[in-house]
Formats: sequence, C-alpha cells, structure tokens
Amino acid sequence: MTQERYPRRQPQLPESPSRQWNWAQNATLAHISQIDYPASEAELQALLCASHGRVRIMGSRMSPGRMLALADAGDRLIDTSQLRGLLASDEQSATFAGGTPLHEVYEVLTGMNRMLPASPGVIAAQTLAGALATGTHGQGLQQSTIGDEVLAIRMVLADGSIAEFDRQHADFPAVQLGLGCLGAVTAVTLRTCPLGIYTCHKSAVSADSLAEDLLTWNQDYALSKAWWFPGENQVHLWTAREATDEERENYRLNGDDLLKYHETNDAMNQTVDRTLEHMRSDTQIADENGKPFRTVTRFKDFTDVTGDIYQVFCRGIATPQINVEIAIPLERAPAVIERIKRWHADEQPHMHYPVILRCTGASESWLSPAYQQASCFFGFVVYYAEDGSLSEEGLAFITAVEKLLAEEGGRPHWGKYFDASLYNWDRIYPQLAAFRAVRERLDPQHRFSNTFSQQLLKEATA
Repeated sequence: MTQERYPRRQPQLPESPSRQWNWAQNATLAHISQIDYPASEAELQALLCASHGRVRIMGSRMSPGRMLALADAGDRLIDTSQLRGLLASDEQSATFAGGTPLHEVYEVLTGMNRMLPASPGVIAAQTLAGALATGTHGQGLQQSTIGDEVLAIRMVLADGSIAEFDRQHADFPAVQLGLGCLGAVTAVTLRTCPLGIYTCHKSAVSADSLAEDLLTWNQDYALSKAWWFPGENQVHLWTAREATDEERENYRLNGDDLLKYHETNDAMNQTVDRTLEHMRSDTQIADENGKPFRTVTRFKDFTDVTGDIYQVFCRGIATPQINVEIAIPLERAPAVIERIKRWHADEQPHMHYPVILRCTGASESWLSPAYQQASCFFGFVVYYAEDGSLSEEGLAFITAVEKLLAEEGGRPHWGKYFDASLYNWDRIYPQLAAFRAVRERLDPQHRFSNTFSQQLLKEATA
C-alpha cells in the first residue's frame, strides 16, 4: 500500500517514451496516442464532440498520477499548453486562458503594475486551471486560495457546449475548485489590485512557544511562513509587511530586482548542516548543489529582502518529492502543534526536511481544505534518492504524521499526496453532496472522471 501511495520514480525515461508520465516521473498517465493538443477553444469543443470515452485535462502534470491517469484505451488526455495567454483586462481584473502557466500570469500582471490579491504558491510552473482545480494557496490570513480571487470561469462541457460562471452563479463555489471533474476550463477572470512591494524579515527563533507564536505572527503580519525543525526545537520564520517609502525607493534603485540586505544571519547554519546530513544519507545524491539540497542551504546566512510578492514568496525549487500537506482549522493549530511535539519527543521520527507552516484565511470553494475556516497548512516533504527510491524511515514519518493530522479533522491538499483511506470525505466536506449535484448537472455521463474521482464522488453510504 505504501508503494501505491508513494511510488518509486523513474530517473531516466527513454528518449521516445510510449507513455506520458507525470512531472515527478513516478506515474504514467496515458499512452502517447491518447493525448490531444487543441490549439483553440473551438478545437477543444470539436474534440469533446468527436470522442465518447472519459477525458482528463492535463496542465503541467505537477500532481500525483491519480489526478490525471486514464483507465481505458478509449479515454483521452487533453494537453492545454496551447491554450494560454492574456485574453482581456481592465482596471480591476485580467482574463487568462486556462492553460497559462502561473509564472506567465504573474509576469503579465507585474508588467501592468498589478497583482493578485492572493499570495502565490511556491511553484509557478503549474497552469492557472490546474492551480484552481487543486486549490493552490499561499500564505496570509487576509487571503486564501488563488481560486478565491476568481471573478468568472468559462468552461467547455462534456457535450462540447460552453458554460460561464460568475460569482453570482449558484454553482460557482463548485467550479472554483472542481478537481477537473466538471469541464475543461478555457478562461479565468481574476480580480487584481495594485502591485505591492513587501519587506520580508527573516529570523531564527525557538520553537518553545510555537503554538502561541504562530497565531501572533499571522495576526500581526500580512504574510507569514515558517519552517519548523522539531529535532532542533528551532523555527526559521518569514514575516512580511508592506515596504516603507525608503525601502521601496532602494528597491527601485536596484532595478526592481529582489533586494537582499547586506547584513546576514548565521543562526540557522548548524541546524541546516545537520539537516543536510540526513538528506545526503537518504537521497545518496552526489551533487552538493543538487535541487533538494538547495531547498535547505538557502536557510544558511539568510538576509531580509524587499521585492514584489512574487519575488519574495514564489521561490520554490521544483524537485521530485513526496509532498504531503494537511489543513487544520487555525483555532486548532496550537493544540495540534503541541500534539506533534509530544509525538516527536516520544517517537523521535526520522525526517530530512522541516515541517512547513502556512496559514490562510477562509475559502469560499466547497472543496477547499480551508472552506469556511481560517486554516494552517502543515507540509511534509521526502525527496527522492538518486535511484528513484524513497527513504523508508522518511515515509514512515509522513505516514504517521498524516494519520495524526487526519485524526484532528485535517483536510489534505488535493494536488499533493495523501492516504485517501484516512478521510471520511462527506464528514470533512459538508458541501460534497452539493458538489456531486453540480457534477450530475454539468457532466451527467461522468466523462471528466477517472478512477480517483469516481471513488471520491461516489454517493455516501449509510
């Protein structure tokens, strides 16, 4: 079962593979002959009208294989990479094609001196439609998922017809985060606001009072993110506020590039070195500058920075990994932190990366892990070894900690890894029945389904 949830990856694929793999190369999605590449919305409509099997929509393939994998030879996988770019804009919004990568969305908005009111996720290679389908989020209690800043969504339905949804539409909370089960998103209108410049203060603090401090950091700062090293009882903390006039001017003088301050702090260096020892042992990666190591070495000799929201927070280093992220209601986060502390002290589990803590405000999306409640997302990572294997001790850790968080009412991030058997979906998502009803209206034949979504959306049993 562990191998099924956390599969080995294939480090080297043949030059001309016969099957499409997901980005991490740990799951096959479809035979190459099953993939279509529409160049326009009209072509997508024609494809759906001409086919009769099930259909899944492929963006950047960043999610686990279960989200996209086809089951039957007659099914189709639709690549949206040609459906991208800015379609329209006004003073308060911008409309992008669904297949637009997030980094293009951010670059276009920055060029317009605008930004999304939502903090970005750390990886910007994913497509806009994919980010909405999986509930991508950033950090900060004054915002939630990227989907919560959507004003309107345009989709091609299973029969090839066009449907449009705005915030007044009764089905909008389902369409905001649809898991790719309702239709093919071709256009997304996003709320925008003036581009903000932030100064992010970085520090190393004791985890003694983490349970209380987490709430304070998120209440006092617009944006906050923390990496918790339980074994060292230490936290690497980022807290960001709007830049002062002087900081903003210095940023402009730096050519609008991320401004790093000269004073550095080495308080995390010993903790980082110990963490790197674990990572080297687990991954057997010879390159000291390999991507997994760079995700940790950046904590050494850290410095405050000033930049726009994307320069400061969209800093993820995409590297193959098993990433588990579970949302807990913010009001329960302190008690959960204390429980993890006790468990860690008793069990001394093996981990080679810190616990990532990001909090968001409540979401309006029915299937968002933060639906109707400010939440703290607890993130856990195990990197793949050079040969495509995973540390058994690392997997034992994330398996145990996910079970703990599920017992606390946690909701897993849809685009990451999780053990579905731990969750009673109808209990933790009170609007799941309403979502099913929307799916029945928009896709009564369940064409936008696969094995995973069919299992998720089956009717609850008594």
